[in-house]
Amino acid sequence: MDHEVLIKQWIMSDPDRMAALTTAAAQKLPGWCLAAGFVRNLVWDKLHGFVTSTPLNDIDLIYFDSDGVGDSRDREIERRLMGVSTLPWSVKNQARMHARNGDYPYTSTEDAMSFWVEVETAVGAALDDRGELIIMAPFGVKPLFNYTITLNPKRPKRTDFDARVYNKRWLQTWPKLVVSV
Repeated sequence: MDHEVLIKQWIMSDPDRMAALTTAAAQKLPGWCLAAGFVRNLVWDKLHGFVTSTPLNDIDLIYFDSDGVGDSRDREIERRLMGVSTLPWSVKNQARMHARNGDYPYTSTEDAMSFWVEVETAVGAALDDRGELIIMAPFGVKPLFNYTITLNPKRPKRTDFDARVYNKRWLQTWPKLVVSV
């Protein structure tokens, strides 16, 4: 089966994730998606046969707007979201994240994701203008199904990668995973 189709089926079968997508879509942000653990954790949960999803410590809503790069806009969007939802939102305009990461300016949400520390984390989901579920994945979705946590070649600092794997406890939560660098 096509991995992207499978991910879409899993997301559409998850009422909480669909509610989060609908709430995020209402913000009408350019180039937006719900990324990182939103998709990654769901896939890893399914691969491990978990009956219920592991809890998300936040919902990463990312978007790309080069006209509004201050973090005050992100905080305002978070306040709006918390007014209509009890989910733990984390909003980040990817047009400004290159400065924090020491990279050249990113050109889009997907370009920014291509610099994230782990390949498997760089997957997002969104609803298009017709309400259709779309997947954004600069490395494709196949790595999510390889039972790996892979260091992004654009991020050669192994210490950051190792710290994230350890602090997020991925190998304890999903014991079939292996680190791949």
